[in-house]
Amino acid sequence: MEFFSKNIKGLLLCLVIAVPAWFAGLAFPVIGGPVIAIILGMIVTLFIKDSSSFQAGISYCSKKVLQYAVILLGFGLNLSVILETGRQSLPIILCTIATSLVIAFALSKVLHIPGNISTLVGVGSSICGGSAIAATAPVIDADDEEVAQAISVIFFFNVLAAVLFPHFGNLLGFSQTSGEAFGIFAGTAINDTSSVTAAASTWDAMFGLGSATLDKAVTVKLTRTLAIIPITLVLAFYRAKKEKSSAGSSVSLKKIFPFFIIYFVIASIITTVATGLLGVPADFFSPLKELSRFFIVLAMAAIGLGTNIVKLVKTGGKPIILGLCCWAGITAVSLALQHVLGIW
Repeated sequence: MEFFSKNIKGLLLCLVIAVPAWFAGLAFPVIGGPVIAIILGMIVTLFIKDSSSFQAGISYCSKKVLQYAVILLGFGLNLSVILETGRQSLPIILCTIATSLVIAFALSKVLHIPGNISTLVGVGSSICGGSAIAATAPVIDADDEEVAQAISVIFFFNVLAAVLFPHFGNLLGFSQTSGEAFGIFAGTAINDTSSVTAAASTWDAMFGLGSATLDKAVTVKLTRTLAIIPITLVLAFYRAKKEKSSAGSSVSLKKIFPFFIIYFVIASIITTVATGLLGVPADFFSPLKELSRFFIVLAMAAIGLGTNIVKLVKTGGKPIILGLCCWAGITAVSLALQHVLGIW
């Protein structure tokens, strides 16, 4: 009862924003529910004079619900299928991730961008957009405005990629009779699932390939999602080491360690065993995957409520430059490696 009395107002407010954002995201998948939820949250918070009674619930949504979303994301991952069909793209995935992280680290020093924002943009660009940001934010203790900033940057380049990449791929001469080359390109060079889906579906429609490109792109994208595991663990150990040296004494790794990532792995293993060995249809886990997506929208509504839209606009220039460089670097490396490996 104490939990509900403390959090109910904030939870209901987030829910009121998240539900229409969810349906709007279904209607406009290139934009997506999470981005719409953040925007609505930032607008609503301008009209709330005293948010103290909502704060506990909003904080719970932006922290805990975000972690629950990542855990449930694991139910969409059949590890055996992903590793089998994604093996071809693995070298490209590893190199694009490394490229984005190196660019983010270097430019954070050159442009004096706060470490949390550069980390979120780098990880979001290289792995899987909003899901990677959702997994990383609790580990590095990013605040709501930093998460909103990173999501905004990722969204901007998602939309550009979804619109431009099919025409760019055609210009480059990707095969029009097979969806393999463009599918790998979309799966490795576009960061968010919705935009990967949009670009790959456009390619299929342009050349009458059914869902060949889409199937390839989504599999590659899901393979990239697995990088959430090592990235978050490395960041947790780095944070523990950094806090230990600054505090001059030992820091409890238990407080910093992202245990929700362990549950994410367990969820993935459950899905793999159930579908691979026990014959459970993959659709059985679809409701949990949808719940994961809705939880991300719910958490983004809370993050929007905790974000100062004026400050976000004023400080947005450098993160956009960072996002552009990460995006350009990932695209160039993906194309170069596909050429070297004989895929394109």
